[in-house]
Amino acid sequence: MTVTVKPPAAAAPPEQKTKLTFRQRLNVWDVKASPYLYISPFFLLFALVGLFPLVYTFWVSLHDWHLLKGQGDFVGLGNFAEVLRDRFFWNSLFNTISIFLLSAIPQLVGALVIAAVLDQNIRAKTFWRMSILLPYVVTPVAVALIFTNMFNEQHGLINSVLGNFGIDPIMWRTETLPSHIAVASMVNWRWTGYNALILLAAMQAVPRDIYESAAIDGAGAIRRFFSITLPSIRPTMIFVVITSTIGGLQIFTEPRLFDPTYAGGPEREFQTTVLYLWEMAFQRQDFGAASAIAWLLFLIIILFGILNLLLSRRIASSEARRSRRRPAAEGKHQ
Repeated sequence: MTVTVKPPAAAAPPEQKTKLTFRQRLNVWDVKASPYLYISPFFLLFALVGLFPLVYTFWVSLHDWHLLKGQGDFVGLGNFAEVLRDRFFWNSLFNTISIFLLSAIPQLVGALVIAAVLDQNIRAKTFWRMSILLPYVVTPVAVALIFTNMFNEQHGLINSVLGNFGIDPIMWRTETLPSHIAVASMVNWRWTGYNALILLAAMQAVPRDIYESAAIDGAGAIRRFFSITLPSIRPTMIFVVITSTIGGLQIFTEPRLFDPTYAGGPEREFQTTVLYLWEMAFQRQDFGAASAIAWLLFLIIILFGILNLLLSRRIASSEARRSRRRPAAEGKHQ
């Protein structure tokens, strides 16, 4: 028996890298670097007007810093400890969250309802869509003047109307909850139409054949709104909620103009955190403590933003699980 042994295959010659020409290397570098060059203006501007003030504010918060005298001694986290021990800071934080809840929740619900109505086939829809943006273009000073007269405790429109029904006048500036409702009314009046237009744009992008199919299957208007419209505009709603949260926690103009004499009422009934920061910086001239308040507010806004994001994702995942279970349950019944 003869065994034929095949000789081992010759090793393949090593591949020789083709040497790129200068023009080819330039093209490769262009493909890799061009995207970063295109977006570099944004990062440069962000570093200049966003990152630098943030870092510099933290540096100021670590020092005794007077408005006129400038930088003083290094105190570390002493300004933060001093602010956290100050009861006026916690009072301003309570007022901010209270006004934020009284403004954000009705504002988003109202914007959603207005957007749903304007999404229907109504007459003069362009006129109505433009008219809801009118409060947004009115200056905050004019808004404050109008609402200040309306909520005047002695001769205001609202107390006069309540007096006709035998209701005692409400102390809109000197009681905590009424003052919060008054400030939240200004915020709602100005921002509800703006948010409604954003939600309306998202609703317009939902394919109409889905609504027609649901209507043929017997789904009513309310069922179509909750089963089709709301899930379809979820990303836009998350955007509106987060931007409303950031704006609501930074509220300053409305409470400042509602009572120009005091920084948030005679007993700080509606003094927000930004208003307290302004008082600390430009009335008490303590820039170190004011910078510490700014950084604490920054951390609180981040915390609220993360909570909103987690809550939105949890609601979205719950709705997705219900959507997967519903066809399965319908299949079992069939």
